[in-house]
Amino acid sequence: MEYLIVSFTHKNTDINTREKLSFGNELEKEAFLKQVLANKYINEAMLISTCNRIELIASVQCCTNASGEILKLFSNRSELEYGDLKERVDIYENKAAIYHLFTVASSLDSLVVGETQIAGQLKDAFKFALDKNFASQKLSRVMNFAFKCAARVRNITHLGTGSVSVASTAVAKAKQLYKNSSGIKALVIGAGEMSELSCRHLLKNGFDVVICSRNIKKARVLAHNIIMDGNGANYKPSQIDVQPYEALEDLLNSMELLVTATSAPYPIIKKEIVKPFEKERNWFDIALPRDIEEMQIAGVNIYSVDDLQCIVDETLELRASQAKEAFSIVGAMTEEFYVWLKTLSVEPLIKNIRLKSDEIIEKKIQNAVKKRFISSEDTTNIEKLCKSIMAEFLHTPTIQLKLVSSSLEGDEILTTTKNLFGIAVDDETTNNYKEIN
Repeated sequence: MEYLIVSFTHKNTDINTREKLSFGNELEKEAFLKQVLANKYINEAMLISTCNRIELIASVQCCTNASGEILKLFSNRSELEYGDLKERVDIYENKAAIYHLFTVASSLDSLVVGETQIAGQLKDAFKFALDKNFASQKLSRVMNFAFKCAARVRNITHLGTGSVSVASTAVAKAKQLYKNSSGIKALVIGAGEMSELSCRHLLKNGFDVVICSRNIKKARVLAHNIIMDGNGANYKPSQIDVQPYEALEDLLNSMELLVTATSAPYPIIKKEIVKPFEKERNWFDIALPRDIEEMQIAGVNIYSVDDLQCIVDETLELRASQAKEAFSIVGAMTEEFYVWLKTLSVEPLIKNIRLKSDEIIEKKIQNAVKKRFISSEDTTNIEKLCKSIMAEFLHTPTIQLKLVSSSLEGDEILTTTKNLFGIAVDDETTNNYKEIN
């Protein structure tokens, strides 16, 4: 069994490529994962698709064969050339895959280092894979460790504190553009998590907000919740308004600041609906696929996720020392995971040695009774005595096996022990052992 990650992120692809590779809904993810798992080299798989990354995480029999097949499926689905994807993709195998996964979960590989959304997105992706039976024990083991690693990074460092997300970065850029935000209304399209974050950051930075969503009921609930809790900010109802989706065209042609973060599978803002406006407009599109089609219009500045890198670079230096500590935690947790995996392999071996011992004792006692060496009335006591002797005899070897299982020579010693006792313990035997929490 091997671990594999096929990765397309903001580091190796532009937004146009990620748009074609992205998954708009769970039905698309389910269909793709079914295709992936139809391959004989792939045992379990899960898929994460966000504005910054599209990654497939899998347990496979052979990384080389599996990665090639997965790339073909990505190519067929996106209609992107296989050769082009192969040049761009990052392939992580085994220990490198574990390290990368722990890095992602700990928000060290994000566009905005320390952003708080990725752990939740990973949990959602993992739960989806579990619910659909695309993931089982192998991915459960590594994902549980990944979440432990993310929690350890949050608790020991300060990377997760403060407002760090794509939404907060977009608002930080808006604040640079509008030194005085008083009286400026920002149109927020959508009522999901990213829209909520955008609203909160905009209000915190002095902007007023107008929410426009296809689901006006959800938008009203969002506005109500922001006003009611306010995180101590005491926002007034006049600072946040909700408008029907039918008013979208009028709204975007009457306001100078816009943040859009819907889950629409196609652009909802097209060139033909954009009309002249007396002020310069700044539009932030933090959706993937993008909500705003590519256009060049005088007085309209469009910022996509990738355009926010300049803001991100300014914050990296402030977080550099914390990130260094976080990476050391990730490295330590990667080693800890592999040590734990090795200990799993020794438990079935010890169990099988003891079972073989019990079988021999039972067989010899039965033979002794048949040959009248012992009476049937004495078998229970004799069996207890024999098992007690074998338990004491196996005590020291058992302890030594557990100790060496995590050493560099562990695999070789365990293999030799299996051969000495004539025991075949395959990887699936470990399925009976309890998962980590």
